[in-house]
Amino acid sequence: MNFTRWGLRLPGTQRRRAAPARTEPATVPSARTEPKDIGPPPSRPPSGPGVDAHAVHELLGQVPAPVAVVHGPDHRVAYVNPAYASLFGPRAPGAPARETLPELGELGLIPLMDQVQRSGTPRTLKSRRVPGHTRDSHFTFTCAPVRLSLTGTPAERRGVLVFASDVTDQVVSAARLRESESQQRAAAVTLQRSLLPQELEQPDDLRVAATYQPGGRDAAVGGDWYDVITLGAGRTAVVIGDVMGRGVRAAAVMGQLRTAVRAYARLDLPPHEVIQLLDGLAADIDATQIATCLYAVHDPNEGTLTYASAGHLPVLIRERDGTVHRAAEPVGPPLGTGGWTHASGTVPFPSGATAVLYTDGLVERRDADIDEGIDALEHALAGADDTPGIVCDRLLRSLGITEDHDDDVAILVLTCPHRHGEEADLFRGAALDLLGGIEAAPRARAFADGVLASWRFPEELRDLGVLAASELVANSLKHGRAPMGLRLRRTDRRLIVEVTDGDEHLPRRQVAAPADEAGRGMQVIAAIAADWGARRLPEGGKAVWAEFALPGPS
Repeated sequence: MNFTRWGLRLPGTQRRRAAPARTEPATVPSARTEPKDIGPPPSRPPSGPGVDAHAVHELLGQVPAPVAVVHGPDHRVAYVNPAYASLFGPRAPGAPARETLPELGELGLIPLMDQVQRSGTPRTLKSRRVPGHTRDSHFTFTCAPVRLSLTGTPAERRGVLVFASDVTDQVVSAARLRESESQQRAAAVTLQRSLLPQELEQPDDLRVAATYQPGGRDAAVGGDWYDVITLGAGRTAVVIGDVMGRGVRAAAVMGQLRTAVRAYARLDLPPHEVIQLLDGLAADIDATQIATCLYAVHDPNEGTLTYASAGHLPVLIRERDGTVHRAAEPVGPPLGTGGWTHASGTVPFPSGATAVLYTDGLVERRDADIDEGIDALEHALAGADDTPGIVCDRLLRSLGITEDHDDDVAILVLTCPHRHGEEADLFRGAALDLLGGIEAAPRARAFADGVLASWRFPEELRDLGVLAASELVANSLKHGRAPMGLRLRRTDRRLIVEVTDGDEHLPRRQVAAPADEAGRGMQVIAAIAADWGARRLPEGGKAVWAEFALPGPS
């Protein structure tokens, strides 16, 4: 069989017919005369089975893209153009494609060519890597059905035209774009994480853990954030927030809010006053950005969690027996809206309890109500009786949060450990009510000395604790008013001496002149204590405290 001359016809193409040549001008016969004997109609040239073979060879030979034409059930080679031969090497016609065109088999094109030949429908194989002489190239292969009229054969045969389009530049550009996007996302996530606490503070009376997971795979990170702030006297502030929107701007606003929260927390204000200050600040930072925030304070002396919310999702509290409930009220509008007076709420937080603070990315789904997500979170938390770090991981898995999740997620878990045995002996407290008068200071000193001796403190630390109790009570007698109280508390790391009275004037450290007989009390406290501070009480009055670090184990 000779394959050097063949005709090719693509499906749907019309075969061309030669127009008969006219040797003389046409005449119009008269209507009243007999028609002339014109003779038989001019013969037409026979319709060929396809376009001219020479023209096809010439056309495909000029195509710069690789082209191969095969025919028959075993795809015997009919033609390869010079571009194909340059890429894969010359191919002799007549042999099956599996033998002569092994590159098509390696690329997985043979089954595709079978489908094209059977169905008569073109098929495309996109972006396949083809090893080249100097570099690897990528081609998109299109297989189109054709009909071949081969020399020496009476009928047309089905064939396939394989056209390879070089897409190397597009593939390289796409790879570079993906790499650039990956680098931009890594930079954005690094920025986001750098604005979050690098290491959470670990209070004496709480165990805390947090996790943050950026949403999606693009570079537009969100503004979710959290923080843990030790306030002194055993109290701890926790905060979580979410700046709506995505991108560097949201992350920048988040960083400013987090810095402001730490500054306001050092004032030891009630939660609603901190939220109130943040509300005004958020409007100054960017009036177009909406942010939610929840700020809470844990008081180990009272066993409570006091909180205020600016449009944030409710805290979930898990009791020691597995019961879960929401601390849903009160809730104010998001930060930056202004014109709203926020309020604080208080929930019990006893030993063995766990609290979960989270952002909406954990529970919000496009196809479900957010309350359904919170219900699912409650169900997952009910069975999560473990350390805070493990609880974070369990909640992420239970709610189906993966790397492909389309929203940022932040979770903050705090647990009040249930202690017993020797560990419980390291956490103790004692309190004394003082009615005032000249006997208040001697009573406070005697009480402090007896309690600290029963706690088996070293003599030096016991003397410092008694001196601090005496100075704080004396300051309260001079500048405060009844009722007064003395509270001693120890943890495994520190001793806390706290005095309360009914006056809201906070003491401050000042330098006394040499001739002054007073004004040195807080100077003494600052000199002997590791830390000290004062705060106003929600019910009125104030509390002044001093902390002493306990010696480590020998």
